[in-house]
Parts: sequence; C-alpha cells; structure tokens
Amino acid sequence: MKKLIECRHLTCAYGNAVVVKDVDLSVTSGEFVGVVGPSGSGKTTLLKAILKAIPPTHGHIDHSEGLRLAYVPQVETVDWNFPVTVTEVVVMTQSRHKWWPHITSKERADTELVLERLGLAGLGGRHIRELSGGQQQRVFIARALFHQPDLLVLDEPTSGVDVRTRHEMMHLLADLNEGGMSILLTTHDLNGLAAHLPRLVCLNTSVIADGTPNEVLTPEVLERTYGAPMEVLIHGGMPVVLEHGADEVSRRLSRRNAS
Repeated sequence: MKKLIECRHLTCAYGNAVVVKDVDLSVTSGEFVGVVGPSGSGKTTLLKAILKAIPPTHGHIDHSEGLRLAYVPQVETVDWNFPVTVTEVVVMTQSRHKWWPHITSKERADTELVLERLGLAGLGGRHIRELSGGQQQRVFIARALFHQPDLLVLDEPTSGVDVRTRHEMMHLLADLNEGGMSILLTTHDLNGLAAHLPRLVCLNTSVIADGTPNEVLTPEVLERTYGAPMEVLIHGGMPVVLEHGADEVSRRLSRRNAS
C-alpha cells in the first residue's frame, strides 16, 4: 500500500505550550483512520500540521509526491449566515476564485454530480442556512470531494449533530472509503463513530495507542488518554465505552445479552 503521509517525531507548540509531542503516525492508501482524545489533546493541531497549515517545531511530515489533500472543518467554525448558496460553497475553493465565484457551466455540472453523489441533488441553489445539520456537513464534504483528493481530512465530522445524522455520516464515510477514498478524521464520539472505524489512534499530546477499536478501546488505554477511569463492555462483538452511570448501563446490557 502507498504511504500518503508520515509524521516522524512530530512536535508542535504555540509559544512555550507544547500541544503535540513526538508523534509518529502514517496513513496509507485506502485506510480509514480515526484520532480520538479529550479536548485540548492536540487533535486539531495534528490535522493542521498534516495539512501544513502550521509548521512543526520539531520532527517532519512527509507527503507522497503529488498528494492531494482536502479538509472538512468543524461545523461550529462556519458562519451559516454568510450569503452563499450550496453550489457557491462547493466551487469557491477553486484557486481562480479569489473573491466571489463566477461559476462556469463545467463547474456547475461537476458540482451537481458531487451533490448527487452525496444525496444533495437539487439543492445547489439553496442558501446553506436553509439546510439541516446533516445536509450542511455533506455540503462541506462535497466541497472537499470536488477536488478529487487522495486523502480526505475531517475535524470532528459528527460534532453538534443528532444521533440520526451521526449514523448517516458514518455510513457516508464508510461508503466513500469502500469506494477507495482514504480518510483521516478526529472524533470525540467513542461509541457512535470511533468504535466502527478500522483503525484508531488515541492522542493526548503524544500517541497513547494505535490499533483496532478492540485493541485501543480498553480501560487502561482510555484512562491514560482521558485521565479518568472508564469501563468498556463488549456488546455484539464491539466495544462500548461507559463514561457515566457505568453500573446501571452494565446491568442493562447484561440483562439484554442474557435474554
């Protein structure tokens, strides 16, 4: 498999505050990788360094030759009142569009194909604030896919959305990955998203663990990552992380498994 990115002894700091320290991480073609950790653990900084939006203070980040990266930011960072349509959001990242997009017929046709692929057909003329939370997130994924990237990078793609939207997002990303798209994302959603990913990286300034959910989502690793005890149950062959009310949830799952 082709190695798309490789971080070697990566360290990033803001002033004297070290946020990411001595991280070794690689992503190869076709992988679907999730980075989990508490707020302030360095997840977003790691992505910014991989995107070369910030320089490392130590170590190296290597990209494969000609690597095309696309980034989907957290939805909380978007101004949903900005007067722009769905089609304009998708196209405006083209390098020739310095201020306001003048959309060519080819760009419009290409945008319609991407929107249709993501279940947004017919919404190109809508203002982005008129869309549901799940549709808004899909618009920014469409914008990323418009550039036909080798690696799709997403920062907390299920943050601030409801359970149904989280499930839809998980299925969408899984379908993209099965179609050959390499994906790297951060998430705080241990059960709704992380537990379903093929590979997880636990990060708290440094990498705590790297492996499958069954290898990584253990009480020992999670306590080192989050700094608090967590119970993990195996339900339906998958790990379930219990952060609060562990005893009651454990009893319910035990009764369900026994029935």
